[in-house]
Amino acid sequence: MDPADQLFENIKQFLKVINAPILELSGSKISASSILVSLIIIIAAFKVSKLLGAAVNKALSRRAVDSGVRDSLDRFTRYITVAIGFLFALDTLGFSLGSLTALGAVLMVGIGFGLQNITQNFISGVILLIERPVKVGDIVRVGTSTGKITDIHVRSTIIQTRDDVAIIVPNSKFVSEEVINDSFSGNRIRQHVRVGVAYGSDIEKVRSLLLCVALGHPKVLKQPDPTVVFENFGESSLDFDLRFWCEDLWTVDAVCSDLRFSIDAIFRANHVQIPFPQRDVHLFTKN
Repeated sequence: MDPADQLFENIKQFLKVINAPILELSGSKISASSILVSLIIIIAAFKVSKLLGAAVNKALSRRAVDSGVRDSLDRFTRYITVAIGFLFALDTLGFSLGSLTALGAVLMVGIGFGLQNITQNFISGVILLIERPVKVGDIVRVGTSTGKITDIHVRSTIIQTRDDVAIIVPNSKFVSEEVINDSFSGNRIRQHVRVGVAYGSDIEKVRSLLLCVALGHPKVLKQPDPTVVFENFGESSLDFDLRFWCEDLWTVDAVCSDLRFSIDAIFRANHVQIPFPQRDVHLFTKN
């Protein structure tokens, strides 16, 4: 036999083998070739989804659209593209609408038995992308976790702490639990540094010293201006609250620490005493 005819015959036999049904599911005959094509479609869908998502993000970035909106539309573009790819892949396998309905019923049973947690987190992730109560870059506190959101996935959200530790938080926590978002209304936040001074201290002098410390720090905003509140007559001290605004949310703890160092130094230099609790003990002897 001619080599070309032999090659043609081999190809013909190969195509016959891969096109032969290997199993039948709900009336759909599935072959090796259909499985291979479906896998190629799914892989291509993932690749195309990344390209389309990046294109949408870049186009919105040129229009100066908020980063949270860009990320949400980027995610939705990827999800929709992948979903369409899966539909094409299922169509290639020969699944009809009735078969998909039956498959959906099977999945619902699976969700009822053991996938409800995954489904809950997925739906919560979609809610986060639509409502945007939190977004990438926000400083949040949820449960016992505090840090900056670095990414929002389908099932979970990544929070980076100030110790550079990544915490993976299920999306359902952001929907069902109380979430404190320091960045929700903007990038500035009011902070408090509380201090007590001894009874008999010049309170006007204390006020001016506290304001001097606050205004002298480069990261404390001048507008709105810092204020000092005389909070209470404590058991051992006169209690003051230095309130100031700061834009650097990520390093606000360091700013408060700097102010406390400065307050201690300026109080020492001006002979303002920070008291500590004292108790008088009276001893009675029995004759």
